Amino acid sequence: MAGACAVGLVSGLSAETLRWGGGRDINSMDPYSFGSSYTLAFLNHVYEGLVRYDENLQIEPALATGWEILDERTWRFTLREGVTFHNGAPFTADDVLASLTRVTHPTSPLRGNLPAYASAEVVDDHTIDITLTGPYPLLLNDLTNIHIFNAQWLVDNNAELPTDFGAGTESYATFNANGTGPFRALERVPESRTVLEVFDGWWDDAQHNITRIEFTPITSAATRVAALLSGEIDFTEDAPVQDLARLEAAPNVTPLVTSDLRTVFFGFNQNETLHDGRPNAFTDIRVRQAFGHALDLELIHRRIMRGMSRVSGSIVAPEIPGWREDLDVPPAHDPELARSLLQEAGAEGFSFSITCAYNDYVNEEEICNAVIPMLNRAGFDASLDIGPSAIQSQKSSNRQTDVFILGWANLPMLDSFSILTQVMHSLEGTRGVFNWGSWSYPELDALIDAASTELDFDTRIGLQSEALEFVRDNAILMPLHQQPMAWAATDRVSEVLQLGDNKARHWKTRIAE
Repeated sequence: MAGACAVGLVSGLSAETLRWGGGRDINSMDPYSFGSSYTLAFLNHVYEGLVRYDENLQIEPALATGWEILDERTWRFTLREGVTFHNGAPFTADDVLASLTRVTHPTSPLRGNLPAYASAEVVDDHTIDITLTGPYPLLLNDLTNIHIFNAQWLVDNNAELPTDFGAGTESYATFNANGTGPFRALERVPESRTVLEVFDGWWDDAQHNITRIEFTPITSAATRVAALLSGEIDFTEDAPVQDLARLEAAPNVTPLVTSDLRTVFFGFNQNETLHDGRPNAFTDIRVRQAFGHALDLELIHRRIMRGMSRVSGSIVAPEIPGWREDLDVPPAHDPELARSLLQEAGAEGFSFSITCAYNDYVNEEEICNAVIPMLNRAGFDASLDIGPSAIQSQKSSNRQTDVFILGWANLPMLDSFSILTQVMHSLEGTRGVFNWGSWSYPELDALIDAASTELDFDTRIGLQSEALEFVRDNAILMPLHQQPMAWAATDRVSEVLQLGDNKARHWKTRIAE
């Protein structure tokens, strides 16, 4: 899964600037504003956590150098000394406390990323104790994505409370940043460009030779490809699968293609009414099952994903603990069966809309356009609500959709407990933050709650597999596939690390000299 990919050795330009053409813009400079792994991955160039994943996706120290379990609820972390923030402030335990308080605040969209957090207490400048709600096996996994702020910077800029991209809540931290990472934020113009420059005071040994990153969102696939071919950009994490053959044939571009851990699926509003107040037939399992039988997943795989996706009947990828082969069987494509289920449920001609964005996921627009006629041939009256991510994600997170599309890679946990606690659980405290369909199944919640405190690995995974089986049997979500991961780089880039979590780590990227 892990590996550094060599992508060219010739350059006629200086080796300082990496021009990154993104498939979309990041949501915010505040890593707590929205649970987007895309945004968090970008901001990991600026901010850091107490721990991080290494090149084999194993946890290693970062801002913490060590940890010990004092009792079943308390962990003690020893913090790295000699670390400074980009503004020159020293890193201490007060910064960790302020960050944990901010990310777990009731208004934080990222509070679900620390589901077992109860409190923290500073022991001294470089020691902090974290208290949990009970026994919990995945704290280190969770902490890989909790980026640490400077406490005084938050106070000075009136940014102690988290922002919320979905609700449109902003602060100084929305447009500015001050972390401890390998690059510091130099310029932020939303939907236009974000510029980072190397931080010479970084505590770690730099493996890159980059002095500047210019990130430009290029939402048009054709424009992004043209920019690669002309050398206007050096790298993209979103190479269009339909253009990979063309990129492969270009003398100055190398595509990097592998499997993503992200499963893309449809979710259903399960309130009594749809978002516009009409009666909601999706509360009937037969209607949700009919939706699944109407979809031709193999056609989507062949035609839209160019054979590069992995058709899935499971909401998690095979690499994710909790996956079981017997659960990974998608519904048979059977429009007549779908129609008969609708008739049985008294829902033939049921009218609803599917909310999608243009490019949150690989070929999302094409997928959503394709499923509408599939559904309508089976007896639904489906329509498409499509628009920019900034608008559509707010509709989904505010639970103003009939059917929504979502992709989940189980980051940062790399464990099925991630999707179970954040998506499948009823909305309750830190759980169910991404339960955009408002479903609530007490039996499912009980399985997830039991797994959350089970320290024996095999027993915990058994509970999570049982929960995944419940999700499948009740057709709560309708999985499509694990999407392909397609990056591309020009011959200016000599080395880039591509892992299964689909996160660019440009502190390990080298420009050809």
